[in-house]
Amino acid sequence: MRLRTLAPLALIALAPLAACSTVKEAVRGPQLSQVGYPAALMPNDQVVMPMASSRLPGPQPASANSLWRTGARAFFNDQRASRVGDILTVQIDIDDSAKTTNATSSSRTSGMKAGVPHLLGLESTLGKILPSGFDPANAIETNSTNSNAGAGQVNRSEKISLTVAAVVTGVLPNGNMMIQGTQEVRTNTDVRSLTVAGIVRPEDISSANTIKHTQIAEARISYGGRGDISRVQKTPAGQSLLERFSPF
Repeated sequence: MRLRTLAPLALIALAPLAACSTVKEAVRGPQLSQVGYPAALMPNDQVVMPMASSRLPGPQPASANSLWRTGARAFFNDQRASRVGDILTVQIDIDDSAKTTNATSSSRTSGMKAGVPHLLGLESTLGKILPSGFDPANAIETNSTNSNAGAGQVNRSEKISLTVAAVVTGVLPNGNMMIQGTQEVRTNTDVRSLTVAGIVRPEDISSANTIKHTQIAEARISYGGRGDISRVQKTPAGQSLLERFSPF
């Protein structure tokens, strides 16, 4: 009878573990994400404008009087990304630093002393009503002292130098292009993930089909990882909740 009672409790306790994908990740290690187009980087769906032709004609054999084949890439054409599906290289070179120091100090001292040596001849009557030792000349006296001191300092430095290929996922009516790209590298039991997304102008793309991260509008750059090392470095969920909602 006791085993029948403990069996449902054990199933209830193990159900969250079976449903949680972290158990599988802890045993087999982090897995790389599936390659998809467009990659699911942006929180909102991006509108992709339809192409004029979904299937481009293949290269044709060269004619007798020409060195070029019909449909081949022209030598003098602009090879920079300009259409949905084209690829361009994003150069990420972040070297930022910020330092802020604040200090505040305040103090206040106040005092008050009041007496009623003469009150319409009722001084003696007040002495009978009030406790013994009442002195009308020193009826009220207060003192207060307040002080406050605060100090804060922020010293932040970030340096990232990476290169990632991105895909044009949409073309806006004014010609600007939406791009997004992802890159994952697995080393042992850890996966390093780099994602980038944003909006670029065609004229900002260099002749080598590259663009700097500073020229991407609404840039969303994420660099992190997942795996055993990342899990150890992360603050436990219970401790994070206590620190966030603790009133002390």
